[in-house]
Amino acid sequence: MDWTWYLFRFDGRTGRAGFWCSLIFVFCGMILLLFLCAGIMVAFSGKIASFSLDADDIFKIVDPTAYRWSLLDHLPLLLLKLVATGLLLWIYLAIVVKRLHDRDKSAWWLLAYFVLPGLYKQFEERLPDSYWVLPLALASALLTLCVFVETGFLRGTIGPNRFGPDPEAEAADDSASPAKS
Repeated sequence: MDWTWYLFRFDGRTGRAGFWCSLIFVFCGMILLLFLCAGIMVAFSGKIASFSLDADDIFKIVDPTAYRWSLLDHLPLLLLKLVATGLLLWIYLAIVVKRLHDRDKSAWWLLAYFVLPGLYKQFEERLPDSYWVLPLALASALLTLCVFVETGFLRGTIGPNRFGPDPEAEAADDSASPAKS
């Protein structure tokens, strides 16, 4: 299996099993990076402060009040967090794009499935408590549920589509062919 294609490239298709295995890889990578960040915090300040590493950090770019740390006090940690978040986001997006391709959907669906709920979540605390915000909250929750079902549980297009051959058909062909010696 070509892991560089699987984790870093946006072309082609991937099935449900490959999608879930890749998400496990991303989760393990996040745990490893959190331990690395905790080690850096202990090395530079002698204590572990509150720290998170997730895709919501991407939406903090458009929110000027998100980072309240002093840049010079936490520069190594901020640089590691920037690199780690970018790398994990790239891997996650590559996996989801290939999964959307398997469902015969373009990567533009990420705007609805990823960007809109992420922006809503970033700014929901600043929105007024009003009934007009309720449709935004419901739409965000519904889009998140839709992407979870769409990418995680629904079978991809049977046979080839505009993004490539069927990954499940290729896996069946590989398992049916006799072993070469």
